[in-house]
Amino acid sequence: MSTWLAAGVPAATVAQWAGQSVSVLLEVYASFLDGGEEAAKRKIENVLGNPPR
Repeated sequence: MSTWLAAGVPAATVAQWAGQSVSVLLEVYASFLDGGEEAAKRKIENVLGNPPR
């Protein structure tokens, strides 16, 4: 599961595949989501052409 999260698969999808709740998945694997906010901002910037506030 950590590989899926690190690859950017949404937590809800990973939880469904693993047969877990999202809350349990995030509690156990939250460390693999570090940097997720910056990655999300980069994706938004690529689509919009400017950084989010």
